[in-house]
Amino acid sequence: MTAPLKGEIDPGAFTHTQFAHCESGVASNLLRHYGLQISEPMAFGIGSGLFFGHLPFVKVNGIPGTTYRIWPGGIFNKLCKRLGVKMVSQKFKQPAKAMAALDELLKEGIPVGMQTSVYYLPYLPPAYRFHFNAHNLVVFGKDGEDYLVSDPVMEEVAKIDYDSLAKARFAKGYPEPSGKLYYPVEVPKQVDLSKAIKQGIDQTCNFMLRVPVPMLGVKGIKFLGKRVKKYPQLGDRRATLFLGNIIRMQEEIGTGGAGFRFMYAAFLQEAANYLERDELKPMAQELTAIGDQWRQFAFDAGRICKSRESHANGYDLLSDRLMAIASQETDFYKKLWKVKL
Repeated sequence: MTAPLKGEIDPGAFTHTQFAHCESGVASNLLRHYGLQISEPMAFGIGSGLFFGHLPFVKVNGIPGTTYRIWPGGIFNKLCKRLGVKMVSQKFKQPAKAMAALDELLKEGIPVGMQTSVYYLPYLPPAYRFHFNAHNLVVFGKDGEDYLVSDPVMEEVAKIDYDSLAKARFAKGYPEPSGKLYYPVEVPKQVDLSKAIKQGIDQTCNFMLRVPVPMLGVKGIKFLGKRVKKYPQLGDRRATLFLGNIIRMQEEIGTGGAGFRFMYAAFLQEAANYLERDELKPMAQELTAIGDQWRQFAFDAGRICKSRESHANGYDLLSDRLMAIASQETDFYKKLWKVKL
């Protein structure tokens, strides 16, 4: 195993900053700890975080899953690769060994990123504690027997006991965290973001436009739109459960559909300034407007779930809105791909 970073930066001086999303927030917090100043939107954009998929065969609490970002770990892995940051990532079969490995790293003052289930994190409000196994956080020290947690979605540093953290790291269900932990072992003092920004934008456009699977990218938004139109055939209860899960994944898991669009728009604005390419600024405004459409979709869907609106044509209207969003996003990524970076 590669040795952890030591020496030049005091590992015990970890600074917690609240962010919008867990994985991009952990990435920014960890890299800034080692002197590489990367904002959360920049981490998200370079890591090609923006995506869409509706996966009927991947069940979340028995209901088809919807994702508005790339797979867990993908943002951090792509970001580190494109910036020349070398990482160590480990998984474990036994909780005791996983916790012992964490303790050893903490003794050396090494902040450790890890994948957990939000269900077993007692410092989170009860409404947010359900079985979702792709939540990232940083453990950077101990206070007695409790672990100090920098959770990017929390305003302040949190504490967690040994048993709860062990359960969170070894929760069952897809995707199983398996005690995963990760930390940098080599961070460049300076980086040229130009190439990394271009790579991030190129892959996002490719993922959204050219993945040859009808459930992914802009095709996936249309795929979902067609399925939503048929939800009433499931019966009121199941239709509401299916629709409610789409909203939950959009509005409560990290920043979700609309929020991820806003974050990517912030990335484009930052990239425009860094690259001195003003063409990206109107693209940021356009994506913000698309994010507003996603937020309106969630609002309208929520009204149906709460039975404040007739179901007679409500699902048809939601389907039409998703089709319109898919068309807008198709045009957006085609234009973004044509920007000469």
